[in-house]
Amino acid sequence: MVTVEQVRQLETKVAKAIEYINKLTDENTLLKNKLDSYQTRIDELEVLIQRFKEDQGRIEEGILSALDRLNRFEDDVHRTITPVSAGGALPHPAHTSAPKSSVQVADSAADVEAKSYSVPSPIPAPPEGLDGDDSAVESLTPEDESASELDIF
Repeated sequence: MVTVEQVRQLETKVAKAIEYINKLTDENTLLKNKLDSYQTRIDELEVLIQRFKEDQGRIEEGILSALDRLNRFEDDVHRTITPVSAGGALPHPAHTSAPKSSVQVADSAADVEAKSYSVPSPIPAPPEGLDGDDSAVESLTPEDESASELDIF
């Protein structure tokens, strides 16, 4: 026969099982909610990744286009400079296909080669008594300091 003690133990075990099932159900609901929010975030990130890929493609196209234009510009400049370096004068602007800016670049390059640059004079020797002796520096008056500065410039 079943005793009262066994029924109480069974009731206790059933109550613990129900409590454990409720706890697991709550945890399962919480995990499903997190999964939904993570899935939403993943979808958002996938959209961002797609936009970045499209932007990357546009950026690459822009860079390649700019490089192509730069190469054409360099070719035009090279064609404009080549007759000058061959010993002839600059061709008449109506006969060249290069834009005016490339002619100006060639002219400025010739100007740079023709200029002579002056070399600054060496720095004068320090006044007497300034060969590392700190006492001589302390003995200078403001008038002496301004005179030394004027000598440098």
